[in-house]
Amino acid sequence: MVAHARRDHPDEACGILAGPEGSDEPQRIIEMLNAARSPTYYQFDATEWNVVYREMSGKDEEPVVIYHSHTATEPYPSRTDIARAGEYAQFLAPPHYVLIGTRDPDRHELRSYRILDGEVTEEPVEVVPG
Repeated sequence: MVAHARRDHPDEACGILAGPEGSDEPQRIIEMLNAARSPTYYQFDATEWNVVYREMSGKDEEPVVIYHSHTATEPYPSRTDIARAGEYAQFLAPPHYVLIGTRDPDRHELRSYRILDGEVTEEPVEVVPG
């Protein structure tokens, strides 16, 4: 995720960590295209999203994490991020939302949240060997 965020900087990067349905365990990264190609906003490409979603469904997977980067601000969900989480809640099990801050070229910030009914709760991040 961090390498993807650095590669796409100064635009926001976005993607998914997929895992087995109901497991809450991310097992593979799916780097997505930021269709907005913007340093302040991300949007999954609808065609790519449909392909990825069908592929995950065929493997009995689901999005465990939705990630994106913030290129000039702290990695905390914006109003737009919170609204988008509400839209995703209509058709996804509640994923974790990981934000990667890339404003400092010498280091990154990585934080994870749950966003339920517009309420943002930060959660600890555990990096495990892959």
